Amino acid sequence: MKTKSLTPYEKFLKNKKKEKRAIVFWQIFILILFLILWEVLARVNVIDTFLFSKPTDIHVLFTRYVQSGELFKHIGISVLETVLGFTIGTVLGILIAIMLWWSKTAAKILDPFLVVLNALPKTALAPILIVWAGAGIKGIVVIAVTISLVTTILSAYNYFINADEEKIKMLQSFGATKGQILTKLILPSNIGNIINIVKINIGMSWVGVIVGEFLVSRYGIGYLIVYGGQVFKLDLVMMGVVVLAVCALIMYQVINVIEKLYKERRNLENN
Repeated sequence: MKTKSLTPYEKFLKNKKKEKRAIVFWQIFILILFLILWEVLARVNVIDTFLFSKPTDIHVLFTRYVQSGELFKHIGISVLETVLGFTIGTVLGILIAIMLWWSKTAAKILDPFLVVLNALPKTALAPILIVWAGAGIKGIVVIAVTISLVTTILSAYNYFINADEEKIKMLQSFGATKGQILTKLILPSNIGNIINIVKINIGMSWVGVIVGEFLVSRYGIGYLIVYGGQVFKLDLVMMGVVVLAVCALIMYQVINVIEKLYKERRNLENN
């Protein structure tokens, strides 16, 4: 009995799926190999467990924090601060970028100020921002917003001004207003770019939140890390770093799923 031969497109899809499975396999393999090497080197005293800890000790500490419920409180606070930070920073940054796109005069006036603000080390200014905004969640969110805001403005504005000039001229020839050009061309054509900005802002907001928690917070992942360092409990420091990495990865993957759904919807509309 003859088997049905695959079409070139079906072969392409099959190869793509095979490639994705291979990439996931090697990612998991490298991670597991790294953890095994870390554990083995720690057990044979090649690396100092006081400085680097080891995976089994981190797992024991993680289990204890999970069972007590304390870890979820710290994660919840840090995630809330990060979501607020990158949401406010992204939305406000895009609104300011739209304002700059709308008014070339405003863009020219504010350009040097934005360049200087972008060059400033925002994390070094964190203590001042805490004093201005106050301690607690408010001050930490302000740091997260500050770190992501200027980058969002510059990136979004650059995307907006580089929209297809021919399409803009075509819309203008039909009598389209500036508002119509913005809503019908500029924003829709930059959805993918805005999603990329959100991805970048997730990482930058986490930086702001952790820095803020280092300085003033008594809760959060950053607090766990700095507290572990202060009492020389490196297991706690490494656990905090691992939890931070997992939380950031999960948020990043959520945005990836949203981006994938958007692309699928766009492909269906085009077809």
